[in-house]
Amino acid sequence: MSEPVPALDLALNRAFARVQRGDQQAFAVVYDELAPKIFGVVKRVLRDPAMSEEVTQEVFVEIWQQAGRFDSSRASLATWALTMARRRAVDRVRKEQSQRNRVEALAGQRGEASIEPGQTVIDEMEAGAVRDVLLQLPQDQRDVLVLSFLEGMAHGDIADRLDLPLGTVKGRVRGGLKKLRAGLEARDERSN
Repeated sequence: MSEPVPALDLALNRAFARVQRGDQQAFAVVYDELAPKIFGVVKRVLRDPAMSEEVTQEVFVEIWQQAGRFDSSRASLATWALTMARRRAVDRVRKEQSQRNRVEALAGQRGEASIEPGQTVIDEMEAGAVRDVLLQLPQDQRDVLVLSFLEGMAHGDIADRLDLPLGTVKGRVRGGLKKLRAGLEARDERSN
């Protein structure tokens, strides 16, 4: 004999069945029920509240887009959503680490190209300062700067890759460079 399904699970499943048919009001019900759980899973992986909020929103976009693929015979709705959240959070950690590795590799390449030992030290200090300030930028600006300057992508290619309007990419590059410059100047003033 199977255990009775709690009323809350039944209500959530009914709401999600409506979500699968495109019902936005039902999605709000699903969001209200699952958001704290998903945020908790994501925050345990990322440890950064702001980034965790961003990834939680990405998870809900994915839930909305993939609602038709949910199969209740394979997992509960909460298990499916939390698995998706954990995967997205781990992907974000890997992405952040990959970006740090690229910045460090670039800093190493600049140091190797220098012939003069004194210049090598200065170049490494500058690259470290750029890396530190870059890591303090908002994620959206950091992404476009890394793609543009470290990977050498054109703005149009970045727009295609990130599925953003070209003007948005250009604005993020401009804003990111402005913040990067201000951060480096503030850092220089503190060191003088």
